[in-house]
Amino acid sequence: MKVRKIPMRTCVVTNEKLEKRELLRIVRTTTGEVIPDLTGKINGRGAYIKKDLEVLEKAKKSKILERRLETSISDEGYENIRKTINNN
Repeated sequence: MKVRKIPMRTCVVTNEKLEKRELLRIVRTTTGEVIPDLTGKINGRGAYIKKDLEVLEKAKKSKILERRLETSISDEGYENIRKTINNN
């Protein structure tokens, strides 16, 4: 049987290499909106974070997501990401 390659990505907050399914992709769309990308196919600049609320809080404090996506993220944007993490 052929061994399937597992896609690996790096969390921008913890710098851990994890399987793609263990991470959440956050995208800045072409309109400038910051949204979680569950499909992994939305056009725009993306960054991966671990599906963990502590990691999200660390990202918010250090503003690493804002630097990686090259835009500011509102509290509403962070709340949207938090809800997505809680649902997964």
